[in-house]
Amino acid sequence: MKLSTVAPAKSRTDIRYADERGKTRISWLDSKHSFSFGRHYDPRNTHHGLLLVNNDDVVSPGAGFETHPHRDMEIVTWVLRGSLVHQDSTGHSGVIYPGLAQRMSAGKGILHSEKNDSWRLGGEQHRDPVHFVQMWVVPDSDGITPGYEQLEIDDELLRGGLVTVASGMAKHDGAAAIRIKNRHAALHVARLQPGGTAELPEAPYLHLFVARGAVTLEGAGALTEGDSVRFTATGGQKVTATADAEVLVWEMHAAIATR
Repeated sequence: MKLSTVAPAKSRTDIRYADERGKTRISWLDSKHSFSFGRHYDPRNTHHGLLLVNNDDVVSPGAGFETHPHRDMEIVTWVLRGSLVHQDSTGHSGVIYPGLAQRMSAGKGILHSEKNDSWRLGGEQHRDPVHFVQMWVVPDSDGITPGYEQLEIDDELLRGGLVTVASGMAKHDGAAAIRIKNRHAALHVARLQPGGTAELPEAPYLHLFVARGAVTLEGAGALTEGDSVRFTATGGQKVTATADAEVLVWEMHAAIATR
């Protein structure tokens, strides 16, 4: 995909409420899609900035996504509750859990699976679902060598405010937990206690997702779990928790070029 770094001319704040999302519900999966995904296709809702997928998934124990392919995509997975087992064709495997930043670069092609069956790697079987958000952004270049990276950052999140989880931007060299292969994008996460605040960065494109809890957004009002906001040519607003909350913020300085 071609990218555009032309700054948008007008500022906009577009609130999307949780119940407006597309939904996929089957026996083992409850998935909600912020953008077009699978059979939920809307040509007016394919992406924002560089973000194409923001899926809010709950997977039953013992179930999950069997081995499937990806190509030319930076995939960041953020677990909110439970644990998720990752395995891929480059030989990487492990358990992802809350506070662990994880990125997979699909590049020229990769196969992977994601399942809620950590006991198969050792330990007792559990009955807990796993709740996670999976986000896809386009890379700078197609056909790169596939890769994988993860790092535990739970301690940093305890300090409050936005923590840079994943970034390809030069200004986050040495500051981001993990790197992604797009020099125009960064993911920040904040865990907030009631009354705690985080200030949004300024960027041509921002995407705020309330992963859990409830917050108020300066100038826009109350947001609850599953709500999201797409900002264009703005930023600097404060997000304040009204209950224990976790918010995911994509900062993007380019967008997918549209014809």
